[in-house]
Amino acid sequence: MVMGEFSQDTDLLVIGGGPGGYAAAFRAADLGLDVTMVELDPRPGGVCLFRGCIPSKTLLYVTELMHDAARSAAMGITYSKPKIEIDKLREWKDRVIDKLANGLVELTKRRGVLFIQGRATFEDSNHVRLQDTGTGHIRFKHAIIATGSSTRTIAGTEFKPGGRIMDSTGALEFADIPHRLLVVGGGYVGLEIGSVYASLGSRVTLVEYDTRLMKGIDADLAKPLLDRLQNLLESIHYCTKVSSLQEGPEGVEVHFDGDIEPKIQRFDRVLVAIGRVPNSGGIGLEKTKVKVNERGFIEVDDQRRTTDQNIFAVGDVVGGAMLAHKAMHEGKVAAEVIAGLPSAFDFQTVPSVVYTDPQIAICGIGEEQARKRGMNVKISRFPWTASGRAVSMGVVKGMTKMVIDADSGRVLGLGIVGREAGEMISEGVLAIEMGALAEDLALSIHPHPTLSEGEEEAAEAFLGSPTHILPMKK
Repeated sequence: MVMGEFSQDTDLLVIGGGPGGYAAAFRAADLGLDVTMVELDPRPGGVCLFRGCIPSKTLLYVTELMHDAARSAAMGITYSKPKIEIDKLREWKDRVIDKLANGLVELTKRRGVLFIQGRATFEDSNHVRLQDTGTGHIRFKHAIIATGSSTRTIAGTEFKPGGRIMDSTGALEFADIPHRLLVVGGGYVGLEIGSVYASLGSRVTLVEYDTRLMKGIDADLAKPLLDRLQNLLESIHYCTKVSSLQEGPEGVEVHFDGDIEPKIQRFDRVLVAIGRVPNSGGIGLEKTKVKVNERGFIEVDDQRRTTDQNIFAVGDVVGGAMLAHKAMHEGKVAAEVIAGLPSAFDFQTVPSVVYTDPQIAICGIGEEQARKRGMNVKISRFPWTASGRAVSMGVVKGMTKMVIDADSGRVLGLGIVGREAGEMISEGVLAIEMGALAEDLALSIHPHPTLSEGEEEAAEAFLGSPTHILPMKK
């Protein structure tokens, strides 16, 4: 150690200040541990808060307001054409982020967590070296790695600040509304951000290497969204790959392979959304006993402990569902185990939500997945054309779908497509975690008229006692 360098001891070192990291730090501090959190950004929040979940959902809500205003004409209220002031839109997004980030800063201080901006690199299983904020060392009893993930790139390209070839971070900075935008990848990120730009006036082309969008979601749940995207986007091309991107001062020249013509096209900007890779490299793991698999994910057990007894890992860097809420639960589990509590990451389902218009929310086992496994299931659907609330709101292109064990009546999965689907999926999560039967949901009185009645009616349809649709044929 060099004379004069910063050095300290801590019970728990958390590397990374995203949802997994700050949730772990906060829980550990609440349990009485001395906690230090090291993060590259000047405030906790991570990609989710600054460059992902929060800015994208903020912009999606704004465009949802635009769609509502357009839809209201059929109800007798007509608004003038929206005037988009991109500077104010960007300012609103930034204010939302600042409010939430400042809240995390206050929680960090009030919990007594020492926050250090910088980069932590392991020197061994009990020490890290700090960089990017002066130099120093931290000796820890335990560490939690919560370094997250980064956007996967197309070979031969890189994401430059202010460049025309963008990852989600660049797209959400909202430099302008390009006339022509190419979205590469038909997953959650591509569909959400592509929908925002299309709603604000961009002509959006989307290309997907697979034969369909959102392959992990049942086709009948995806259909209302796909119908909407066919009208919102300029074009969607399946079985199509981008072979090269060449950025110039006036745009990006794109070379395609697959089902698209012409094979060479020019776009103002390109959003690459083809998945994410774990941030497990460059942090000195080779100097510890931590094992990393062939895909770069850190190997952990059900307590989120790595193969090094002193070191835990949570969130995107361990794989599985790369979702903020999953990372937060993992962070809490790791903190509790370190504090000596009997805790484990033991769950039946992690819900997922696509925040497009309409939204799609799923939890548990889907129909297609159940069929592939050879499971004996019954499928119960409640179409929103029969929902009083959906009809009154003019959002009838929705559905509530339940996957039920045919023998026991146990709820195995729930899928919702439609307005506010993400706000309603938690009832399905609770039902699955508690091993509830369809009868339990059917006998739980839901308020009328609400969109959440769909869960009650879907359960009643399975039992043969629905009110607003005909019973399922025996």
